[in-house]
Amino acid sequence: MNPDSVNGVAVIGGGLAGCEAAYQLAKRGLRVTVFEMRYTGRDERSPMTTPAHQSGLLAELVCSNSLKSVETANAHGLLKAELELLDSLVVRTAKLSAVPAGKALAVDRTAFARAMTGRVSALPGVTIKQEEVAAIPAAPAVIASGPLTSDRLAADLARAFGAANLFFYDAIAPIVAAESLDTGRMFRGSRNSDDGEYWNCPLTKQQYQDFATALVRAERHRPHGFEAGHYYEGCLPVEALAERSIDGLRFGMMRPVGLFNPHEGRRPYAVVQLRQENAAGTMYNLVGFQTQLAQHEQRRVFALIPGLERAEYLRYGSMHRNTYLNAPGLLTAALQCIPRPGLFLAGQLTGVEGYVESAATGLVAGINLARLLGGGEAAVPPETTMIGQLCRHVATAAGPYQPMNANFGLLPPPAAATRDKRERNAAHAERSLRDLRAWAAANAI
Repeated sequence: MNPDSVNGVAVIGGGLAGCEAAYQLAKRGLRVTVFEMRYTGRDERSPMTTPAHQSGLLAELVCSNSLKSVETANAHGLLKAELELLDSLVVRTAKLSAVPAGKALAVDRTAFARAMTGRVSALPGVTIKQEEVAAIPAAPAVIASGPLTSDRLAADLARAFGAANLFFYDAIAPIVAAESLDTGRMFRGSRNSDDGEYWNCPLTKQQYQDFATALVRAERHRPHGFEAGHYYEGCLPVEALAERSIDGLRFGMMRPVGLFNPHEGRRPYAVVQLRQENAAGTMYNLVGFQTQLAQHEQRRVFALIPGLERAEYLRYGSMHRNTYLNAPGLLTAALQCIPRPGLFLAGQLTGVEGYVESAATGLVAGINLARLLGGGEAAVPPETTMIGQLCRHVATAAGPYQPMNANFGLLPPPAAATRDKRERNAAHAERSLRDLRAWAAANAI
């Protein structure tokens, strides 16, 4: 079936984002056809699948069975609370499929996928077509085809939006909380410039050699077979660069040329630069530090860098297959495609990272496409909410665009400043949920 022949709305992709979008559209009275290229056979296995999926069920979780924390003092817990407030099918179904996981929401993968498949199939006006969509539909649609978008659809996305705006691999550097940095051990400055835009972490020769050695010896995340070895020379993992030569980092992202350490009155032997990640200055990116180290090893090894001994990681570094668009300039914060107003995008294809983040964008895309088709205007959740800020990141992120997950660094500081992290996060959560309730009421969400 050609999506353009659909009587209603096409949703391309049956993952978390696609299922959430379909639910939000259907509950607002629209007819929806969900296209999922993975075919469900009698034994729930598929002759057409992806390198990561095992079945043709909708909303199959492939990387982990955890949707992370349920505590609202945690960014992922707050995001789930926001979604629950807005009637998220994904969160509701996950709670019914939960397995014991302490303060996290983890699910029985098969039970969750079967439940989601059943619930979406039973929605009034929803049809599921198990076939590949090879081109962007002209009809009203939400594309939520995920990080493993089929080659033919990815090629059409590249034709429509420019090959330079479609990425096939993430090269993600860690992001740390500004308040967790020991800036007394750093200095401000930019290479061959007086603007001082970066925090610089200077290393002596011995510190540098110890760090490079620790990088090479550290435990690494084991990628899926379809992800392994696909490195671009321009964005090698730091540990791979260190393996090639002890001085590889010092002549790359850690080069000290053009920098002067005022604490010592000379140029450092090597330097790690931290670049401001958001306008509020609450998040900093380790420039050029894409990595495949295991998360606990990132905490251990990067703590050898002066100033990062007690760094709080808002996002860990990684490299893996992840088809996504360079969304700023292509999408609005409502997730509407600027060149094609009847088209909305959702999920990891937009450049959000994570299960719940994907569901959140599906929810926003579904709500706003329904509003558009009903003659209304788009509505973006408030900037004080995790959902709202994830959508704004997609639309307005500056600099090299990289995927983002939920973290408190995205939110503007709460009115009552406090140095206690849990109190501050609790204040974030209280404000977010209050503002989201008011927004939902004002917009009849």
